Formats: sequence, structure tokens, C-alpha cells
Amino acid sequence: MEKKDLDWENLEFAYLPADFSYISEFKDGAWDDGALTRDHSVHLSECAGIFHYCQEVFEGLKAYTTKDGDIVCFRPDQNAKRMADSAERICMPTFPEDRFVEAVFETVRANEAWVPPYGTGATLYIRPYMIATGDVIGVKPAYEYQFRVLVSPVGAYYKGGVKPVKLKVSEYDRAAPHGTGNIKAGLNYAMSLYPSVKAHLEGYADNMYLDPATRTYVEETGGANLLFVDREGTLVVPQSATDSILPSITRRSLVDVAKEYLGMKVVQRQVRFDEIGDFVECGMCGTAAVISPVGQVDGLNGEVIEYGMDEVGPVMRELRETLTGIQSGAVEDKFGWVFRI
Repeated sequence: MEKKDLDWENLEFAYLPADFSYISEFKDGAWDDGALTRDHSVHLSECAGIFHYCQEVFEGLKAYTTKDGDIVCFRPDQNAKRMADSAERICMPTFPEDRFVEAVFETVRANEAWVPPYGTGATLYIRPYMIATGDVIGVKPAYEYQFRVLVSPVGAYYKGGVKPVKLKVSEYDRAAPHGTGNIKAGLNYAMSLYPSVKAHLEGYADNMYLDPATRTYVEETGGANLLFVDREGTLVVPQSATDSILPSITRRSLVDVAKEYLGMKVVQRQVRFDEIGDFVECGMCGTAAVISPVGQVDGLNGEVIEYGMDEVGPVMRELRETLTGIQSGAVEDKFGWVFRI
């Protein structure tokens, strides 16, 4: 299929509507068959549950072209499971996991002309989401819902290459102890917007959030999980005692890459903020950038923890290159993570 006439190598990381989206409705206790649509608008009642009680969950993943010309997607089955877990937590009907994967594939196939060519640094970003569409006044779950998939070609998250960034420890919390911090719901991201805008105005890439119960342990940033490397070369992955860290698919994949591809020791545990100065590398990980190296963290009490703003640490670089190599087909996929569409 002939590709769209776009300047692929200079695309922004921004929304650009493709030809088709996907939609399925939940009514009378069941999901309909679902279908593709050219209508990118959502038409809702003013009393829809999404507006009043924030019943909304979403996912983010990518489709891209490999060196061999295949269009592929990375671990969409894990996105399907995470969305089901998220939906269950806020009393929404789960969208069947097999149908989730097929809806993603159907939407990508319909928009094949929008999938960027190999080597451009661009990808087709995929955003499945679910919202409460049924009318609701009292505080309770809605009875009707909509599952949708939109896609948009996006440029590389980094312009000019991967470079270390600065974080600041936030005086705010992004989630409550035993709350909804471990699901991918819009309400969690709304919590992080004010401190995120504030951090950007102060020259930081993002906030580092501490655990909301004791403000002692490192949790995650506004939009990514965190990784550290100690002086012995061990990958240290922060864990939460109060279920307030989102289970990142990229993070889990990097843990397996570290163990099985790079032969690294991996420790997953609670990480105290007062010990992060003992580590030699730090990185943020997520779908958009895979790994964003952190060169400096500024604490609330004047602490400045430096990992180096001049270059990417060797472990973060190797982890990123290995995982992106698996995704592109340049490195053998030992786990069957890459789904050919």
C-alpha cells in the first residue's frame, strides 16, 4: 500500500488523525461486535458518567515497520490485560482481552498507509480507551460504556537523540496509598498535571514522586516508571508497599532484557530516597521513549543528586538499544513479544 505523503522524519510527537478509528458499545450488559469508523468525534450526553465520576481507562502502544518491512506491535496482549485490570478497579466492564488485540490489529491494518516507514524514527501511536457513556446522577457506576481505538503517526519522542534530563522531587502526591496509582486511568494523570506544568516552568523534565504514605520511598514520575543501577552493576527497580506504582509493560520488558539478554542481576524492592545518591545511573522508562536517562535529581531540601548530564550511562544505553533492537527485528525476540500485524 502506498504511504501517505508526509515528512515522516520530521513529525512531531502530536495527534494527527488517521483514516479510521474503532468503536464498540456496551449496552444491556454486553459488548456489541464493534466496527471501524471514519468519525473521530465522540458524541455523549451531558449526563454521561465520564463527566461526573471519571470512569475512564486507557492504554498506549505503538505499531511500526521493521527492517524486513513487516508491520508489528510490541506486547499488545499485556496492554489488553492491564486495561482489563484498570477497568475492574473502577467498576467498568472489561473489554475481552482477545478482542482488544484484534481491535488494535484491525485498526492498524485499516490505517496501513499511516504506519511510518522503517528508519524514519516515527511510529504509529495507538491509544485504546474506554469511557462511561451512560447517564448517571447518583454516585454509582454507569450502565453503558464505549471502547475506542484511535491511532496517530508520531515522530520520535527525542529530537536530536537521547539526552539526560533533570527531575525534581514533587511536594505533591500522584496517588493515594492503596488507591488507583497502579491502574492506567485518566484520573491519575489529572492529579499530576499541576505539578508537571510547575516542574516544566522551573526547567525540569518531570517530577519524581515519593510514596504517598510516608514520603520516604521513590515511586515513579508523572508519566513513567524509574530504574536505577548500583555500583556493582545491579539493576534496581523501585517497588511500592501501597500499590501506587503503575505496572509498566516497558519496565517489565526491560527487567527481562537485563536478566536474559545482558546477564544482569536485577533487584526489585522499595528504594529509599536518601539512598539514590549511592546509585550510578537512573532512568525513566515507558512506551513513548523506552528509556529516558536521568542526569540529575533535585530534592525538596536542597539535595542535588547527579548522575551526569553530559552523556547517557552505559547500562541505560545498552538496555534501550537491546529492547528497541528486539522491537525492530535487529535483535532476536526470545520471548515472542513482537506481534506481526
